[in-house]
Amino acid sequence: MSMTQACCRASQALLSWVRPPGGLRRAVHVHTGRAEAETTVMGESRVKKLATVLLDAITDKDPLVQEQVCGSLCALGESQPEEALGACEEHLRQHDKLAHPYRAMILRAMETVVNNHLSELDKDTARAVILLASGEMTRVKELVYDWQQAASSVLVAVGKRFIGRVMEELLSKFQPGVLPHYFVVQTLASLSVSNVFGMVPFLTSVLSTMLPMLGAAKHDTMRVVFCSALQHFSESTLEYLANLDQAPDPTVRKDAFAADIFSAYDILFHHWLPSREAKLRLAVVEALGPMSHLLPSAKLEEQLPKLLPGVLALYKKHAETVHVSKSLGQILEAAVNVGSRTLEVQLDILLAALHTQVCVPVESSSPLVMNNQKEVLRCFTVLACCSPDRLLAFLLPKLDSSHERTRVGTLQVLRHVIYSAAAQMEVKKPFILSSMRLPLLDTNNQVKRAVVQVISAMAHHGYLEQPGGEAMIEYIVQQCALPPEVEPQKPGPDGEDLPADSVRTISVSTLYLVSTTVDRMSHVLWPYLLEFLVPVRFTGALTPLCRSLVHLAQKRQEAGTDTFLIQHSDNVTLPSPYALTTRLLAVSSNPYLGDGRGAASLRLLSVLHRNIHPLLGPRWATTIPLLLAHLDGHTEKTLSQKEWEEKLLMFLQDTLAVVSDNTWICQLSLEMCKQLPSYNGMPQEKNFLYKCIGATLGAASSKEVVRKRLQELLETARYQEEGEREGLACCFGICAVSHLDDTLAQLEDFVKSDMFRKSVGIFNIFKDRSENEAEKVKSALILCYGHVAARAPRELVLAKAESDIFRNMSQCFSTKVLGVKVETKDPALKLCLVQSVCMASQAICSSTQGSSFHFSRKAELVAQMMEFIKAEPPDSLRTPIRKKAMLACTHLVSLKPALEEQMQADLVHSCLHSVLAVLPEPEGEDGHQESLYLDTMQALEDLLTSLLQQNMTPQGLQVMVEGGPAGMLTCPQYVGSSVPC
Repeated sequence: MSMTQACCRASQALLSWVRPPGGLRRAVHVHTGRAEAETTVMGESRVKKLATVLLDAITDKDPLVQEQVCGSLCALGESQPEEALGACEEHLRQHDKLAHPYRAMILRAMETVVNNHLSELDKDTARAVILLASGEMTRVKELVYDWQQAASSVLVAVGKRFIGRVMEELLSKFQPGVLPHYFVVQTLASLSVSNVFGMVPFLTSVLSTMLPMLGAAKHDTMRVVFCSALQHFSESTLEYLANLDQAPDPTVRKDAFAADIFSAYDILFHHWLPSREAKLRLAVVEALGPMSHLLPSAKLEEQLPKLLPGVLALYKKHAETVHVSKSLGQILEAAVNVGSRTLEVQLDILLAALHTQVCVPVESSSPLVMNNQKEVLRCFTVLACCSPDRLLAFLLPKLDSSHERTRVGTLQVLRHVIYSAAAQMEVKKPFILSSMRLPLLDTNNQVKRAVVQVISAMAHHGYLEQPGGEAMIEYIVQQCALPPEVEPQKPGPDGEDLPADSVRTISVSTLYLVSTTVDRMSHVLWPYLLEFLVPVRFTGALTPLCRSLVHLAQKRQEAGTDTFLIQHSDNVTLPSPYALTTRLLAVSSNPYLGDGRGAASLRLLSVLHRNIHPLLGPRWATTIPLLLAHLDGHTEKTLSQKEWEEKLLMFLQDTLAVVSDNTWICQLSLEMCKQLPSYNGMPQEKNFLYKCIGATLGAASSKEVVRKRLQELLETARYQEEGEREGLACCFGICAVSHLDDTLAQLEDFVKSDMFRKSVGIFNIFKDRSENEAEKVKSALILCYGHVAARAPRELVLAKAESDIFRNMSQCFSTKVLGVKVETKDPALKLCLVQSVCMASQAICSSTQGSSFHFSRKAELVAQMMEFIKAEPPDSLRTPIRKKAMLACTHLVSLKPALEEQMQADLVHSCLHSVLAVLPEPEGEDGHQESLYLDTMQALEDLLTSLLQQNMTPQGLQVMVEGGPAGMLTCPQYVGSSVPC
């Protein structure tokens, strides 16, 4: 660490000793045994010494040290501002040849101290600082910007309180007939901004002195600073006049400045604006804006035909046009304030130029371009307030343009004037709404975002309550329904990719904000938003729709119960209670999809309980929070789908029990069947809806309705889809819990029907269904029998097992053509039969009367299972048929009558031969295959164990095993199994 750095750190540490609490340091003398308070003259001298050391160190070559010195000077000024300022002032006077970068550093430290302790400075200190800063600022005629700007800033800081003394010093260097120093003018301009009330009284004398100087200013640098001064003088005057009630001299009038400002305007506009120097042109145009408000009304009206085109011409000369737009907006405001008629003549040119500016792509990385957009929109506001008809006549036809930027820019203007010229646009609402027809059809993402923003503005100002407003709401919902994957990323104007779901994101936000913050929209959105819940095309919007509807419903509940009830009879387009229940329950089966639509749907069901059924409130108040808590306790990865669907089905069954109204339940089942096709392409939701239908039919007391619905399901099911076959079977199984006879009767009727016969006939290739589809139909029916057997009451199943369930399963599986049995080659059909036999035999075994059940088809089914096992490839496992067939045999062998010894031997031999010769897949290559192999081995072990339990001796089993393929007992896969040898 250098000595200078050490000094800086030590100086800051010493400040704690020097700093006077409350403004004065009290020293307590303990040597004399008495306490005496005195002002710390010693402390002040130490501050001065410390400041001197720091100031001497400011010339260190290390920039870090220079920075530390400045920081220490500012810290020193915090404790003793006047001492610190005095030390700085003295140092600059005594070191006349100190280089200007170091002088600038000291001056910047002085500015910081002055700004922080202005109220504590006495007049003498202020005067000394003023004289020093003035001298530093004007010491050399040449511009040394950093140094002179630092001195100017000190004067501006002191001028916030001592404006008279600062102006006295400045005016001594601002004499008539002599061009002043650049920074004298710059300081006057800055003072007018920092101390409006103190400076404006001096402006008349300043302007009268300045005007002759304008003609003498030949260099662009001086002209630029004069323009800056005129701009700030005008802005300060306007602020002063706008706050006369707080001004020290309330008699000040605009007329006092009008003549001088017009004289200055004449020079700036006619002589300086045509300059080739871009910086000067921009300085001129920046000044003309506020100056136009101070021009005499007649003079302004006289100048507008030249002024407006002159300013508009700058758009073509400058790439950065924010200053032009800002000035133009001020000129337009001034023209409107004086009731200018010239403005009407210039309106078309103005609108065209401004529209071109607003259609320039906005780069998010360019503040200047963004600010230009804001200033251009401000110009449109002015024109909308004075000529709304002309503005809309120009604007609305441009919405029909196919050019993206034209349409986007026009929509931005429209949105802005809806907000900023609300009163003038009030009677124009129908025209504006009708003009949105084509933009609503535009597929461009930039246009879509702009349209959504316009609709948001409309919602806040009552447009959507007009005819045609519903189309705007539907558009927002359509954008909420966009899936992120269909919105391709598109490079933005600055080269960055726009978020793929940005249109959807902004639409979701807009829908929710309009629903929750715009009170006037409540009666527009409720109950209209309910219409979008059921149609499939709005599925992606379910979560935001539900959230908005929950908020709207709660608001209406708070307002009163009568306003909350939905009058379906008054609006036939509203979804019925049955449609709402079906839809919200079905989509809840996939709860985390679409930003958590499961929780959102359940919450909406909860608040709609009175509209669903008047008895549901108390029960749902208990059951729905439990479902929501279950979702909150899990994520998409940890949630058990099976467990969740079981909870939802229990919720449905509990709901049906509370309602206990057969008419209502039958209507619900009808609606569920009606909505089934909506979920084509959504297998999980459709599968669950099948289960819901089964539960609802199970709660219905009308057998006729149950049979009719089941028949419709069989006739309309999409059998080619595996998930649908499984869903249909689950539906029949759940329904059979309460309606076993009707379920079996309906299945049998369908098997005997012409529709089924056509699908399985020998000439079906020429019929409605292909041979492959016929196999799928039979697969579904066999699965239905299996699920019926598995779910129906065990005691009832026993009576139907052989005559209805197993017989019909076999009939569906085996087809006879001209009296010859034709075996299927479809592995899916085999698997369905194996699975259903397994479910049915397991159901019989688990019955309390299963041990006494005599199953005459047992040997036939075991033989069928053995055929399936033998038909599997001996060297690989590709399907679970082998495993499930052995599981089926495991359950079958435990039923009476016992299998003959030869069949048992054949069964053991077939299973061992089929399994033990198969090698497992290499570890790590296919986890599924390895799992299937282990499950199959376990099924074999379970089968052998079951055979042992059926009075087969271990010796007998060993003989059967030994009769198998040579070496099987020593097969590595067999070693270690629990099969006795």
